[in-house]
Amino acid sequence: MNINSVLERVKNGELSVEEAEKMIRFEPIIELGYASLDGNREARQGFPETVYCAGKPLETLTGIFASLYEANGRVLGTRCSTEQAAVLLESFPDAFYDAVSGVFILGERSVRSEGNICVISAGTSDMMVSEEAALCSEFFGAHVNRVYDCGVSGIHRLLSKTDILAEANCVIVIAGMEGALASVVAGLVSVPVIAVPTSVGYGASYGGLAAFLSMVNSCANGVSVVNIDNGYGAAYNACMINRLAVSGS
Repeated sequence: MNINSVLERVKNGELSVEEAEKMIRFEPIIELGYASLDGNREARQGFPETVYCAGKPLETLTGIFASLYEANGRVLGTRCSTEQAAVLLESFPDAFYDAVSGVFILGERSVRSEGNICVISAGTSDMMVSEEAALCSEFFGAHVNRVYDCGVSGIHRLLSKTDILAEANCVIVIAGMEGALASVVAGLVSVPVIAVPTSVGYGASYGGLAAFLSMVNSCANGVSVVNIDNGYGAAYNACMINRLAVSGS
């Protein structure tokens, strides 16, 4: 939907303000039979609908991406397997796919690069989640600084990057094992920290539960925690914070 055309119809007396608001906020729903797509989410919430690819049948993905691309001009997909990506690339050969993170982007990877989000990871084993957070943040329009492999076992690596931390409007901290990095970073910065526990670690890490509990119980102020391995969720929240910082609201 073109918002300008809707507003023009209000100006010309063809639509009431109430009718226009309903159209902008809640229409259109794109019905595909196997999926009901929110084609106007960006107008309503500021971010377009994202396709969570995991578990979706191969035969449905192309239709979903094509429909959202027609509605919005660009589409973000997460947790896209190499098999799914191969099918999508047959229909969309110019699309971008990152096999490490499972991010698939149809259309422009970023329409702007504003503000500053810092994505910090404890180790290279966290790369899948780190790149999901970074690439999604860039898709949503944020400038991203990556600070990777600076876990607490060698804390001097993080301390050498404090100038980068100081420039951020929000920091995403990604760590498995005991998840201590989020507390350390929160003690160094004056902006919100979004912690992402990962399923990286030995048996007693319980698939990321140990890191999750450590982050939830952080004694440092300003730490919020998303679900295990949820780099996308961290990126979404960080971008909302970043937009507020850029706009001065």
